[in-house]
Amino acid sequence: MIERFEPGTGGAESVAWTVAHGLARAGDEVHVVARRVASSTALSLHTVAVPTAWQPLRVLAFSRAAGEAARALGCDVVHSFSRTRHQDVYRAGGGSHADYLRRSHGPLGRGLRLASPRHRVLLGIERRVFDDPAQLVQCNSAMVRDEIAARYDVPAPRLRVIHNGVDLERFSPERRASEGGRLRADLGARGRPTFVLVGSGLRRKGAETAIRALAAAQSREAELWIAGRDRPEPWRELAARLDVGSRVRMLGARGDVEAVYAGADALLLPTRYDAFANATLEAAASGLPVVTSGANGAADVLARGAVIVDDPDDVAGFAAAIDRLENAAERERLGRAARDVAEGLSWDAHVEALRALYREVAT
Repeated sequence: MIERFEPGTGGAESVAWTVAHGLARAGDEVHVVARRVASSTALSLHTVAVPTAWQPLRVLAFSRAAGEAARALGCDVVHSFSRTRHQDVYRAGGGSHADYLRRSHGPLGRGLRLASPRHRVLLGIERRVFDDPAQLVQCNSAMVRDEIAARYDVPAPRLRVIHNGVDLERFSPERRASEGGRLRADLGARGRPTFVLVGSGLRRKGAETAIRALAAAQSREAELWIAGRDRPEPWRELAARLDVGSRVRMLGARGDVEAVYAGADALLLPTRYDAFANATLEAAASGLPVVTSGANGAADVLARGAVIVDDPDDVAGFAAAIDRLENAAERERLGRAARDVAEGLSWDAHVEALRALYREVAT
């Protein structure tokens, strides 16, 4: 179950699309219940009609309609990728919404929880799911597992960590070797170290820390590329105020993110909160060293190929990481280690872990 079954529209949507088709290739009969679907000949698709004018009502209506549709299908296992009330396995792909608000918005998070109907609905569904002993919770990182256990007192056997997967062919060192020069040539980039930040919601992804770290670093050669759908003006203005405007490039939304990784030398993602930032895994698979914060659930998995700065607001710590990775040999060493980690996190391995979980649920 997922509200939108359309690849490329968001992280959860892309994961659901990849997982559903992987299960079908493995021989399972896969039904998808959604309010919007892209066509697929490999799956049985079921759409439910819900009002969409007001998000809190839409979320509640989809939860109810999807649950009823899934029950009518009589499947062995019901797995939800959206915030829905009734399923066998709930994927907490965004982590705990309460912790997302706390980490992303600081003191404002509590006010948002109390004042916003949207957040009250999401938090209410979350609590009811975590309070339901009949449901298992799929966590994509140990960080998420530990947050849910601490906040909601969910017993350990109900919390199952299955890390996100990555396409090891789309994101690869071989692609970097063959295509890396194209984007750099298109951008007129010089031969200096280039860090890339990929993601939308740039405030949460740590764009301010990244720009300030670039300005604070001893290196005066490094560049920062920022790829995402957000408005570029605030970040260009910040970079100009800090006298690094010529070294910060706003790439906008990119459909060829693999080319962005291919052209870069390292990923810089000082995220304020990510249950498991797919960008870090994609960069690692591409053979890039990763610099990220301790607020990224992927940090502990990627540690061998990454520089982890615990506090996402630690400008000095990220500046030191930029200086460290000015050294090409260090970038090469960490990039090889990052690729080694990524090779153990293929989508095929992810699907097989889910199938084992489904067999457990269905018995």
